[in-house]
Amino acid sequence: MTATHTDTAKHVTPIKHILASQHAADGDGVQIQRVALFNQPLADPFLLLDELASDNPDDYIGGFPPHPHRGMETLTYLRHGTLTHTDHMGNTGEIHSGGAQWMSAGRGVIHSEMPARELDRLHGFQLWINLPASDKMQAAQYRDVEQQEMTEIMLPNAGKARVIAGNWQLNGKPYSGPLMSLAADARYLDVSLKQGQSLQLSALPDDYTLLAYPYDGQLQTNIHSPSRSLLVIDHRGEAEIVAATDVSFLLLAGRPLREPVVHYGPFVMNSHEEIEQAIRDYQNGTLTN
Repeated sequence: MTATHTDTAKHVTPIKHILASQHAADGDGVQIQRVALFNQPLADPFLLLDELASDNPDDYIGGFPPHPHRGMETLTYLRHGTLTHTDHMGNTGEIHSGGAQWMSAGRGVIHSEMPARELDRLHGFQLWINLPASDKMQAAQYRDVEQQEMTEIMLPNAGKARVIAGNWQLNGKPYSGPLMSLAADARYLDVSLKQGQSLQLSALPDDYTLLAYPYDGQLQTNIHSPSRSLLVIDHRGEAEIVAATDVSFLLLAGRPLREPVVHYGPFVMNSHEEIEQAIRDYQNGTLTN
């Protein structure tokens, strides 16, 4: 779905494209809402956004048992719940409500992500970020970030924002998150606004991708946006994000890589030959060498 920005529209978030989410299951039967972006140049450098949200442990308790990745990064952010990460490098980390886990798969990683069994609710997001071709075979990396490390911003009229990654200019003031070295200069916010309130975003490079994912409530946009859709914002280095209702949303920005994307399961490379090599390496036990 595509829209044309009109200069006559005031106090709306200008949207040029809408990417709808779809229900899916992954891992050991985990129920998710997924926005697949592998063939969406307007979302470059982002590859996938999954939302996990349920009060029924049957929907998520199986988690994501050990599985491989190559060629991309993941950023897992929890609104509510607990997740434990373990990987082939010997890392073990646990994050709780408000925390995040960042992993750069590079050449290869084998890891698991498992929810706490004692909790009866899980709400979180996993974002996949593409690695540039020059970095796809670098060593894997991992980091936990707890809620107290996040930059918390109080906005006018009881609004708030949590800066998770990157540099942002919000309402004329600079803010930075704890994660500052994501691929493609990826940036990540969690924002809540009251109805009628707006957030002014500036100092973003003109060619950067800017995306919003309202997960509770609606933004005021120039075209109707279905619930739980990823919105491609039409910006020219600055944008006004306007709340149609009380709304909470993710705001993502990043530098487009403009490189070929070939995706197969947990692997993201630049050619079919590289995907075939990743599969062979995994089957031969050399993916992480």
